[in-house]
Amino acid sequence: MQVEDFLEQSARVRPDKTALIYARRRWTYRELDERANRLAHALCGAGLERWDRVAIQLENSIEALLAVFATLKSGGVFLLINPQVKPDKLAYILNDSGATMFVTSSANAARIPEIIDRLPALVTVVTVGPGDQRHPDLSAYGLRSIALEDAVESAGGGSQPPAARNIDIDLAALIYTSGSTGVPKGVMLTHRNIVAAATSITTYLDNTPDDVILDVLPLSFDYGLYQAFMAFKSGATLVLERSFGYPREMIRTIVRERVTGLPLVPTMSTLLLQLDLTKHDFSSLRYITNTAAALSTGNIRRLREAFPHVKIFSMYGLTECKRVSYLPPDQIDVRPASVGRGMPNEEVYIVDADGRKVGPGVVGELVVRGANVMKGYWNQPMETARVLKPGPFPDEKVLYTGDLFRMDDEGYLYWVARKDDIIKTRGEKVSPREVEEAIVRLPGVADVTVFGVADEVLGEAIAAVVIPMEAATLSVEDVRRHCGRHLEYFMVPKFVDIRDSLPVTDNGKPNRHALRLEVTG
Repeated sequence: MQVEDFLEQSARVRPDKTALIYARRRWTYRELDERANRLAHALCGAGLERWDRVAIQLENSIEALLAVFATLKSGGVFLLINPQVKPDKLAYILNDSGATMFVTSSANAARIPEIIDRLPALVTVVTVGPGDQRHPDLSAYGLRSIALEDAVESAGGGSQPPAARNIDIDLAALIYTSGSTGVPKGVMLTHRNIVAAATSITTYLDNTPDDVILDVLPLSFDYGLYQAFMAFKSGATLVLERSFGYPREMIRTIVRERVTGLPLVPTMSTLLLQLDLTKHDFSSLRYITNTAAALSTGNIRRLREAFPHVKIFSMYGLTECKRVSYLPPDQIDVRPASVGRGMPNEEVYIVDADGRKVGPGVVGELVVRGANVMKGYWNQPMETARVLKPGPFPDEKVLYTGDLFRMDDEGYLYWVARKDDIIKTRGEKVSPREVEEAIVRLPGVADVTVFGVADEVLGEAIAAVVIPMEAATLSVEDVRRHCGRHLEYFMVPKFVDIRDSLPVTDNGKPNRHALRLEVTG
C-alpha cells in the first residue's frame, strides 16, 4: 500500500462524501482526488521523475495538500517546509535534499533569485498566488515556472492518476528536523513507514468515516500532516485551518462543524482552558489527543473537567518513527504522568548505556522496534548509524530515541529527560546550537548558551544567557530583535539574560543544568 492510496481508496468508496473543509469551502473525495491527479500529470509533464524530491513551502491550504498527494501520485518524494523558515535554512534544505521542484507562494518565488546560486538541482517552481501574480518569470535564472491553479484546472492530463511508479519500500517523504549539531536532518520515511504509523494510530483512536477532525497544526509539523493522512485513510472529514491564532474561533469551528477529533499541543490546551467553555455545545467531540510535549497533570485534570465525555489520549512520539506510545483514556486518571504503552504493531523497551534491556523502574534509553521506524537520515550515514542500531534479531535495525524513560510493572512509560538538549517548544523541535549560532552573529556578543526550561504554555521555553564582549553595550531587546530577524518566531528566546560569565562543568562545557535551575528558581 502507498500513501496516496488513502485518498484514492476513499474517493472510490465514498466519492461524494466531504473530504476537506477549508476556508468555509467543501471538497468531496472525488473533487480532491481528481484535482490531485491533474496536478500530478502537470508535474510529470514538467519533468518530475520517480524519486525526485518536491519541496513544498505553503501555509495550511488545499494547495499544500494537493501538492503532497500529486507528488506521491507522480512517484516523487515530498518535503514540507515551515513557511517561517528563513532564506539561509531554506537554501540548505533545498540544496541538501536535491529538490528539483519547489512549490511555494508567488511572493516567496520572487525571492528565489537571492539564493539561486545555492540551488543547483532546482528546475521547476510551482507557484500559488492570485491572478497575474501566480507565477513570476524565472527563466532568466534557468528555472521553469508553473501556476498550480492553472495546472489543476487544465484537463490536459485527465482526472485519472498517472501510472503507479512506487512500491511500499520506496521513499515517500523527507521531514527535516533540527539536529544536535544545529544542521537540519532529513528524516527518510518510506510509504511503508507512513502507512504503518497511520494504521496504528487510527486503530487506537478508532477513527471511522463518521469522524470530523479539526487540524490547526502546521502541515509542516508531522503531527499536523498525519491528521490529513488519518482522515483520508479512514474516509473521515478534515477541517483544515491556517493556524491556531484564535482559540475562540477554534471553538466556533468545533461547534459549527460538529468536530469529533481535536489534536492539541500543550500550548493550545493552556490557551483553550483559559476560556469559559461551559457556554458551548461540545457534544460532538469524541476524543482529544496531545503530543509534542507532555501535558501537565494540571491541564489533564482541567481538560477532564471541561470535557467529561471526551476520551483524552496523552501520547509520545518523535519524527523518526512518528508515534511511539499512547495512554489509553481509561488510564488518564490512574497514571496521568505516563505517556502510555507502545502503540499497536510496535515493540518498545528500555536499555542501559551498554544496550542491555532493563527492568521496571530503571531509567534508560527508550528503543523502538516496528515498521514505523524511519529508513534513516538523508545524506547523513554517521547520524543514521548513531540512532539506528542492531536489534534483537538478525539483520534488523531498531531506533534509539535518545530520550530517557522508566517503565512501571505494567509496562507504562514515564519520560524522564533527553540525552541531548533539543528543545520542544510550541510543538516544534529547536536546536540550541542553531539559536546560539544566530545570536553569536550579533555584533558585541562574545558567547552564548541556549537551553530549554519547563513552561506550562509552550511545553518548553527557550532561554539564552549572553556574554557580551568587553566594552560592548547589549540589551535584552537587542538580542530578541536580532533573533526575530534571523530565526523563525518559535525559535526566539522567551528569556534572555546578559551576564559577565557562565557556569561550567568539570570538563569546561557550559553547565546548562545549573543555568536552567537559575532561570526556574
